Amino acid sequence: MNNFVTDAINLKSYNLSEDDKIIVMYSKDKGLIKGVAKGVKKPKSKLGARMDLLVANKLMLYKGRNLDRICQADVLNTFNKTRRDMDKIFYSMYLSEVVENFGVEDDPCANEVYELLYKALNAISDAETKQAILISVIKFQLKMMQISGFGIEFDSCLCCREPIEGENMYFSSKMGGVVCAKCNETLHLNTMMHYKIRDFLNALVQFDFDYKSEYEQKATEKVCAVCFELLKGYISEHSSKRFKTTDVLQEV
Repeated sequence: MNNFVTDAINLKSYNLSEDDKIIVMYSKDKGLIKGVAKGVKKPKSKLGARMDLLVANKLMLYKGRNLDRICQADVLNTFNKTRRDMDKIFYSMYLSEVVENFGVEDDPCANEVYELLYKALNAISDAETKQAILISVIKFQLKMMQISGFGIEFDSCLCCREPIEGENMYFSSKMGGVVCAKCNETLHLNTMMHYKIRDFLNALVQFDFDYKSEYEQKATEKVCAVCFELLKGYISEHSSKRFKTTDVLQEV
């Protein structure tokens, strides 16, 4: 059969013709996929708003020689509350760009990445504070990097391999983790990390996405903003593509 069904979240779209668009999506079964939404720009299109960005659908696609064609779409989640808040829109766009940059076609981790993105977008949509938005984004950043093979070392110094516990340390985006103060006398890293920040990030990466630890409940918006920027820099360092949303996020 040339048809296949999958759950997918819309990440990006391109104009193909006067009436048609190409939709870039991340699917639960196949990772990154592209599909032609024929006639989607017509007022009476059956696909219509289902092809908007940041919408999760159950799709039926016809497998074509070059591009698949979207035959049917049933909405799973529009993350509707996100569309009323600029902070939520920008951070959700950032998440979708991370997935687009690190996701691949026929991704063996497709189900794990899809579920992580879905949960993060849903949590952002339901968030009542900027702090809650940032915590959801930070969880996503940490776990997405872990899935992609870029997990961060928080427990031991990357140089001497000794555990770092109740002391401040330094963070290296290039090396992928923390360095103790003694080893940094040689490296001269500039990004200092308080051990409580490390403990906070370590808790978020280790616990399930839905679990709310004591660290999460105590974290202030300022702490969350610092952690987001730290991880944003780390992700940019290890991405082969430039992020377009980061300039906008500087102003959020």
